[in-house]
Amino acid sequence: MTTFVDRVELHVAAGNGGHGCASVHREKFKPLGGPDGGNGGRGGDVILTVDQSVTTLLDYHHSPHRKATNGKPGEGGNRSGKDGQDLVLPVPDGTVVLDKAGNVLADLIGHGTSYVAAQGGRGGLGNAALASARRKAPGFALLGEPGDAREVVLELKTVADVALVGYPSAGKSSLISVLSAAKPKIADYPFTTLVPNLGVVTAGSTVYTIADVPGLIPGASQGKGLGLEFLRHVERCSVLVHVLDTATLESDRDPASDLDLIEEELRQYGGLDNRPRIVVLNKVDVPDGKELAELVRPDLEARGYRVFEVSAVAHMGLKELSFALGDLVGQARAAKPKEEATRIVIRPKAVDDTGFTVTREEDGLFRVRGEKPERWVRQTDFANDEAVGYLADRLNRLGVEEELMKAGARSGDGVAIGPEENAVVFDWEPSVMAGAEMLGRRGEDHRLEEARPAAQRRRDRQAERDDAQREFDDFEPF
Repeated sequence: MTTFVDRVELHVAAGNGGHGCASVHREKFKPLGGPDGGNGGRGGDVILTVDQSVTTLLDYHHSPHRKATNGKPGEGGNRSGKDGQDLVLPVPDGTVVLDKAGNVLADLIGHGTSYVAAQGGRGGLGNAALASARRKAPGFALLGEPGDAREVVLELKTVADVALVGYPSAGKSSLISVLSAAKPKIADYPFTTLVPNLGVVTAGSTVYTIADVPGLIPGASQGKGLGLEFLRHVERCSVLVHVLDTATLESDRDPASDLDLIEEELRQYGGLDNRPRIVVLNKVDVPDGKELAELVRPDLEARGYRVFEVSAVAHMGLKELSFALGDLVGQARAAKPKEEATRIVIRPKAVDDTGFTVTREEDGLFRVRGEKPERWVRQTDFANDEAVGYLADRLNRLGVEEELMKAGARSGDGVAIGPEENAVVFDWEPSVMAGAEMLGRRGEDHRLEEARPAAQRRRDRQAERDDAQREFDDFEPF
């Protein structure tokens, strides 16, 4: 059964925003007390967060679909809907987030580092929030926005200082088990190691991590064996250690040719040319292995490699190797640029930036693209004439109508707002009046201007008494 997964396709969906509420306050003797519809709640985000206790992406391999909760709709009495709960997904340290095209979206390194993979939708405004001096009683509310839905790829790249690379059964697992407290699986057959193993090594005052990468064979960079699947775990390592088997039973292999083949695979994979290398001649406790190590060592040193003869079984040469690795790791850490506090860069929009574009397509359709127009369309209830009129007002104030005229649009031309796959298309009429306009100014309820029934009855009785008084005053006796 699979217990280690370092690459998954994850389908994430943020929560939808709750709809706003259109409500009018009512109580005894106050039937029209004004709008009191609350706002909808915000949809929950999907957030990827580094958790040191997580070492694999196995959970997302079995359950690749994750969704945050939706925001609750608003209610009357100025009660806003509850926000949706964010969905926090723990990932291992060193997880890279990519899109389907392979573009890197985020590189998550360090405990607590997070990335919002899907943004929750905004909640719609209730009619209480839409009321103004000109629009005293809106008979509509804005809809909540849908949350983002994305497909992302998660790749785990082991975060370690030193990587042990070499042929299968070269003794990498045995070496990491004696240099650190790691307990990898060790056996006398190829491809014993199927997952990267991490260990912590202390060499004097330097503490560093070492990774045992599954064995590489010729063609690994093209997907042969397990190489391509695990070569990514070498990318973050500062030092590469070639573990060469000096006691191999295969007659067509020797340490020098093994080194050349592994170097060729690393070269084809790319991006590792600047990493310092150390060569470890393992299994020198075997007589034939000791003789072969003494034979090939001068040739390897002539190529510029530092060579160490060790035996993981007999614990020979391990101290010198661990301190040499510690020195190289210390140099690599010192060469890294110092981390600076993140600068907050403010880029104000240009004064002439309208925030939208109007383009004319080949079929004569005018397409409007922009954050605000597209968001306003998503929030509009097109079954409500007053809401449509409010959208027309907003677009007009933004300058969409003016830009359409400049682009050559005429009455009756088709206009689409939004992307091609999800656009709202309508026939454009300049300064068109919505159906609700016949009731008065948009967003106003003439009933609020009328007197309450009790007050009207008092005025009527007073008018009757005034008329009677005038008749009495005008009466002339015979």
